[in-house]
Amino acid sequence: MKIVHLVASELKRLTASSMARLALVALMLVPVLYAGLYLWANNDPYGNLKDVPVALVVEDTGATLDGKAVNYGDEVRDQLLKDASVGWHVTSAADAEQGVRDGKFDFILTLGPDFSSALTSASGNAPEQAVVKLTTNDTNSFLATTIAGQVAEKVRASITERVGKEAALTLLNGFATVRTNLGEAVDGATKLADGSTTAAHGALTLAQGSGSANIGALQLNDGLQQLQAGSADLPAQAAALNDGAQQVAAGNAELSTKATQVASAVQDAVNQVPQARADIVALLDQTDLTPEQKAAILAQLDQVGTKIDDGNAQVQDANAKIGELAAGSAAVAAGTQQLADSAPTLSNGIASAASGASELSAGITQIAQGSLDLSNGLNELNGGADTLRDGLESGLADVPDQTADQREAAAQTISDPVSLDTSAVTKASNYGAGMAPFFISLAAWIGIYALFLIVKPLSRRALTALKKPLAVTTAGWLTPAILGALQMTAVFGIITLALGYQVEHGWGMFGFMVLTSATFATIILALNILLGSVGQFLGLVLMVLQLVTAGGTFPWQTLPGPLQVLHNILPMSHAVDGIRQLMYGGNLDLAAADATALLCWLLGALLISFLGARRMTRHRTLRDLRPSLIG
Repeated sequence: MKIVHLVASELKRLTASSMARLALVALMLVPVLYAGLYLWANNDPYGNLKDVPVALVVEDTGATLDGKAVNYGDEVRDQLLKDASVGWHVTSAADAEQGVRDGKFDFILTLGPDFSSALTSASGNAPEQAVVKLTTNDTNSFLATTIAGQVAEKVRASITERVGKEAALTLLNGFATVRTNLGEAVDGATKLADGSTTAAHGALTLAQGSGSANIGALQLNDGLQQLQAGSADLPAQAAALNDGAQQVAAGNAELSTKATQVASAVQDAVNQVPQARADIVALLDQTDLTPEQKAAILAQLDQVGTKIDDGNAQVQDANAKIGELAAGSAAVAAGTQQLADSAPTLSNGIASAASGASELSAGITQIAQGSLDLSNGLNELNGGADTLRDGLESGLADVPDQTADQREAAAQTISDPVSLDTSAVTKASNYGAGMAPFFISLAAWIGIYALFLIVKPLSRRALTALKKPLAVTTAGWLTPAILGALQMTAVFGIITLALGYQVEHGWGMFGFMVLTSATFATIILALNILLGSVGQFLGLVLMVLQLVTAGGTFPWQTLPGPLQVLHNILPMSHAVDGIRQLMYGGNLDLAAADATALLCWLLGALLISFLGARRMTRHRTLRDLRPSLIG
């Protein structure tokens, strides 16, 4: 009852007058205003970047790609204006420069005259990087500079992805052409391999045939050499033969003439035989011969006539044969004349043929050796052609056989090969929700610190009268703890209702906030009991120290080494982490550990406060009698 009475007495004192009540309300609202206004102001700053004025300067003069005019600067400008991620203002370089100096623009994004030509330079012999120029001014806002870097990087990545896709698509289309050509080359290499095999076999056959031909050529050469030797006297012999043939022809012609004369005379005589018989018959008729005698004489006469006819026939036949002999000898004479005329040419031809046969033999020998070499070379060519074919087939297999749609998809993958698959174990709804744990903790400290400007840490009258330091200390802590709980209730309402932040473990977070405020109350209470107004001032110093070590903004691992040690010790670090775990639905075991750490701080500070109060019941210091001017 004494504790409740002491708490009620202190609350009554704080609300004793209108001014006191106004002061109490004002101090109670400090953490509410601090946390509420700050989180409201920073609720979703990235969602309002469209209101950040940014100058966009496009000086790109364009370029030609594959015979087509392109202007990537204009395309980027149109896309940026369409996206409207920030407040783009298309303007001139001079106006932008002046604007960023005057604060009209937070930063400038410039695409120079050679922007397109640089992007298309990869297809030529002098590739160069395109430049997106970013101009900032930290006097406008340091965070605006940070945002500018992020915006510029996003623009650069977008341009890189698009140009990379076009370049990759061109490359893949080239690969498709290469694959087609490789297929044709494989067919050609196969034909070459088959043809070289056939040619090698043919060359071997040619070499074998050339060997046989060489043997024949050698035999021909030997025969022609012998023929040349035997035909050396042929012209003279042919001339002599011609002379004899001419003489024979002349003699036969003369013989034929005389034989003709004889045959003619004999024929004339034979032609007169019948008349002569008739004359003899007439003479016999004039004689006294008997018919038998006459008949015997005529019979003998007819026998002679018959023999004369037979002799005439033989003479005429001999004359005809002599004529034929004369004609034949004339023909022989004409032939021997032609032979005599042709013999020198024939002899020379045989000599030339003999010489050519020798050269033919040597040439066929060379052909045989060349054919053998050709066969060996073609065998090597066949092996190389097989290797070429196998290599081309392997290369063809390595080049993907893609359709136009597949190449389009592959180009997209090449230009943007990695996608970010974000999987959050816990997630704050926005920037303000992300900063809320830090500012709730800071507001709790500020709220308690402000309350101790009007709340008495201890009632010295009660301490002197009751001589019960534990009760007085507990009452001295409960008063700001109760008021702090009310502050946290208001802050929790602002966060969940006014700002609409999602809280996964509402009651757990509310209880943790009350524990945080109560812990801070014991710490500042202990400082005030031990050091008075100096302790109150140290509470401010401790707040500043925790402001930088709590890890409320950047990860605490980025702090300097000594401050990292303090992060793990000071209570606000545990307050921030515990609220995060409960607000975002994190690890409840970690939240319990943070609550345990705060509870240790609470009990430790409460023990120190009790020891300080107990000391005051036994003796007073000069500081107790004469408070510091700071207070």
